Amino acid sequence: MTPPEAMTATETILQSQQRDARPGAAAPRRRTRKSWSDIAFNVWGVLVMLFLFLPIIVIVIYSFNTGRLLVSWDGFGFDAFGTILAKPAIQNAVRVSLITALIAAIIATVLGTLAGIAMARHPGKWVWWFLGLLLLVSVTPEIVDAVALLPWMVFLGQDMGITLFNDGIVRLSVGSSLFATAVVSYIVRARLVGQDANLEEASADLYAKPVTTFRRVTLALAMPAVLAGFLLAFTLSLDNTIVAAFVQVSGTTPWPVYVLSAVRSGLRPEIAAVSTIMLLLTLVALALVALVLKRAGDSATQIARTMTGG
Repeated sequence: MTPPEAMTATETILQSQQRDARPGAAAPRRRTRKSWSDIAFNVWGVLVMLFLFLPIIVIVIYSFNTGRLLVSWDGFGFDAFGTILAKPAIQNAVRVSLITALIAAIIATVLGTLAGIAMARHPGKWVWWFLGLLLLVSVTPEIVDAVALLPWMVFLGQDMGITLFNDGIVRLSVGSSLFATAVVSYIVRARLVGQDANLEEASADLYAKPVTTFRRVTLALAMPAVLAGFLLAFTLSLDNTIVAAFVQVSGTTPWPVYVLSAVRSGLRPEIAAVSTIMLLLTLVALALVALVLKRAGDSATQIARTMTGG
């Protein structure tokens, strides 16, 4: 005979096993302990992020400084942003930078899109040579580009009599579009190289003209990368200090060169205020890039690959 206490314990165990065996029953959660290596890597990651972004955070905070100099904190306020509206020199520098970045982005998008489509749809040995040239443009130090551009533009504007190259906006736009064109080419090629050309072939089989096929099929497939490349080219062209310092002419000083010259007399809070606005503009552009690619159906990995030209 089994004692009543033993029967009760046995029934409790059986009922517990049956309850756990029911479909949909939640499995007991087990708390896993993190190893010391995981904790160390997490701490190291946080320290690296702070190292990278702490200077930017400091500039954003000091843009609300009401003091006369940036390094002297007197109080919190929006005086620096109001000073922007009262100084024509700052307004002109920001205007020149925005106009230059827009024109450079248009030039880079047109040339980079055509180059990316050609590399993706007409593969061959020439593609690797062309990619090598684009890579050379990407890795060449900016000081080398600046030194090469200055005599070349002087030659075109003065010796050849092409007055267009005597204009400061044109010089800055051409100089800023060099690196951006390579970036757009990488992005468009990365977008199209993984897509089959069956749609273009079907369009040709239906007697569509090459221009129609390019406009309605090829360009439509590459449009997310084209828009992403345009926005990235715009953000890259906003900060081209070395080239801009060499090719600029009087009256068309862009914002990075203005900041570089302002450092000699002491940084003021309005410099940080405009830098904060530029930072927000860059973040908005990058967010739009991710949004455009996401709406096109790309995953997070594909978005990162397209934005880096991988």
